[in-house]
Amino acid sequence: MSKDTGLVSHADGLTRCWWPGQDPLYVRYHDDEWGRPVTDDRRLFEKICLEGFQSGLSWLTILRKRERFREVFADFDIDRVAAFGARDVRRLLADAGIVRHRGKIESTINNARRAAELREQFGSLAAYFWEWAPTAAARPRRLTKAALMEMSQTAESLALSKDLKQRGWTFVGPTTVYAFMQAMGLVNDHLHGCAHRTAVEQAQSPQRQAAPARRGPADAGPYLAVKQR
Repeated sequence: MSKDTGLVSHADGLTRCWWPGQDPLYVRYHDDEWGRPVTDDRRLFEKICLEGFQSGLSWLTILRKRERFREVFADFDIDRVAAFGARDVRRLLADAGIVRHRGKIESTINNARRAAELREQFGSLAAYFWEWAPTAAARPRRLTKAALMEMSQTAESLALSKDLKQRGWTFVGPTTVYAFMQAMGLVNDHLHGCAHRTAVEQAQSPQRQAAPARRGPADAGPYLAVKQR
């Protein structure tokens, strides 16, 4: 199948989105994780932090380092990371198994403190983040590679990014936030024709029905953008 369609046939007989290529780790991530709805606070916090680390790099680079990130960041336990101090920053900067970027490390610690505040206000990170899931009317009727490649943000990711920044979060630009929304299942960006699109849609449906009233734009308007994963 032509890569121009964004759909690639694999040796196992399944047709998938083009972006994981043939890398086994990336293919498993595409099949088993990407777009599957997540409501666990620790995993939501982990993902938004790792998306910040990914800025300027490929997601595959972060994925290959993810287990080490979990080890050195206390498995992204919000309260434990919020308690990190200068000694921890020095420890993390010396660890070759992660991305050694002071700004991103300090951002993760800051964001843990902000996440604790969100949890106190909303009861959980999941309760907060799922309020930003877009309505069906805000989504494209048919998702193609051409549509995805033309865009890098959505009205909802812009609004969520703005709200997070106002709350003191860092490394949460609208493109980063949209990648988070894609991965955590707030949207389904598996292409039409991908073998996993229908299963992801079915997995997302109960969470969408249970989500509280949305905090995003009342009328999201046209579908604006998607970050290539």
